[in-house]
Amino acid sequence: MITSSELKKKYLNYFEKRGHAVIPSASLIPQNDPTVLFTTAGMQPLVPYLIGEKHPAGNRLTDVQKCVRTGDIDDVGDDWHLTFFEMLGNWSLGDYFKKEAIEMSFEFLTKELNIPMKQLAVSCFVGDDNAPKDDESAKIWQSLGVAAERIAFLGQADNWWGPAGQTGPCGPDTEIFYWSGQTEPPKKFDPQDKHWVEIWNNVFMQYNKTENGRYEELNQKNVDTGMGLERTTAILNGDDNVFTTDNFIPIVSGINNLAGNGKNEKKSIRIIADHIRAATFILAEGIEPSNLDRGYVLRRLIRRAIRHGKIIKINSPFVFKIAEIIIQRMATEYPELESNKNFIIEQLVKEEEKFEKTLEDGLKEFENIIKINGKGKNPKTEITGHQAFILFSTYGFPLEIIKELAAEKGLKIDETEFNKEFKNHQELSRTATAGRFKGGLADQTEETKKLHTAAHLLLAALRKILGDHVYQKGSNITAERLRFDFSHVEKLTTEQKEKIEAMVNEQITKNITVKCEEMTLDEAKKRGAMGIFGDKYGQTVKVYSINNFSCEICGGPHAENTGQLGKFKLIKEESSSSGVRRIKATLS
Repeated sequence: MITSSELKKKYLNYFEKRGHAVIPSASLIPQNDPTVLFTTAGMQPLVPYLIGEKHPAGNRLTDVQKCVRTGDIDDVGDDWHLTFFEMLGNWSLGDYFKKEAIEMSFEFLTKELNIPMKQLAVSCFVGDDNAPKDDESAKIWQSLGVAAERIAFLGQADNWWGPAGQTGPCGPDTEIFYWSGQTEPPKKFDPQDKHWVEIWNNVFMQYNKTENGRYEELNQKNVDTGMGLERTTAILNGDDNVFTTDNFIPIVSGINNLAGNGKNEKKSIRIIADHIRAATFILAEGIEPSNLDRGYVLRRLIRRAIRHGKIIKINSPFVFKIAEIIIQRMATEYPELESNKNFIIEQLVKEEEKFEKTLEDGLKEFENIIKINGKGKNPKTEITGHQAFILFSTYGFPLEIIKELAAEKGLKIDETEFNKEFKNHQELSRTATAGRFKGGLADQTEETKKLHTAAHLLLAALRKILGDHVYQKGSNITAERLRFDFSHVEKLTTEQKEKIEAMVNEQITKNITVKCEEMTLDEAKKRGAMGIFGDKYGQTVKVYSINNFSCEICGGPHAENTGQLGKFKLIKEESSSSGVRRIKATLS
């Protein structure tokens, strides 16, 4: 049996021996990237380097990145899907390409992990009007002994990555699948067969998508890879799901110990385990439950876990108890869990108390629906799908609980109508999420570079005018505007806003060169460099300084001098969350 920690060590050691610098996991909150709410893959924190910036650690990198993805949240509870997971990755920034990447991934799986070749299959890009069929990757796989019938050619939805925004680096990928079935693997690879589980993805960034939709060959061709830790650990141990891996065993055991006579509800137990683990890591980043953006995702995860706690008959506050198990299990590798333990527990207790009240209100609404449906000459024997969906979406009742409540009243639910409403809700959610993929670090126009530089000036001005308690809490930069979150309790006065704006513009008019230097993290700290993400870049970091006015650890890229920025205008200042203010600003 191999543990999660042992697999991480094997992976990092393998690639370190092959010239890759080991870098630490970045934050779950993307730095200066409006494309997504959370870090969803190992490549996200590396986007500046994938588009040309030089990484301080070199052009071969490897790491274990913590990730959160909520696109498949409705699939959580099956054997393989998770919202929080750890991604093993290795990168080539303009160094090696397809042949070396495929050979190393194949060697690691078959030699280091001793996975029999008969258990593996691969997929490659089939080609379209924008890019040719990836015969090159297929031939490399065949040269390693992979049979032609174990190679499937699939379209853009399956075997193409990017760009992250509307333009930028993109390219074909080749995915590796493992046969998880109990029977002998079939000779021919059928991607539709759910027993074939994807475990590794090699992305070849060889094109740049331009504003007019053309795909041009990149001068710097990159490799971005990813292998799911939980899935691979399960497979290596002969498990048929991720919830029997070593990191999940104590979590599932803790849930079972709290459960009443609902212990056989396997899906609910899995959802609770996954969601509280994800929530614990999000809370460790300082995010609070709310009705907006990251806070809303966090709230949804916690409340969904609480709902499923009801299904398995947990009748007392419990989510903080599960979080304590997660912290104890994973804090060695992620010390931020222990250092933020009090905040994590406090927020979970508070959120569970709030949701208990919501559940009470939902039960009152259910009784109200029964009364309405029972009026008139022809009382309804069915709760409409729309009524059921209101209970689901507004009050957080799962369909299982609504059906249970209805059955107690001798009623049924129009599940067909409910499913239609639910599908429409999903489509709207996906559309809203897709809207977040515009702009971002992959779309580094001159405008975004200027606003990125302006953000440095803004932070320095805020600290000089408001005090040293001010730290950056997040930012969202597009080509049109800058959104900047910072730690401060009180609303800014008109005088303070005018002073901040004037101070930033004063630095702009001085036409100061933006200086970039590489140094050790200790040297950067001694110099007084700001950087809430500084511990995420490794021991060598980039420091951008603007005279003695601003000094920050940052990945870039930036304008060459402040005179290029134009005029800074503070548009709006408002509350973002508890103890955090938000500024929106533009350059003209």
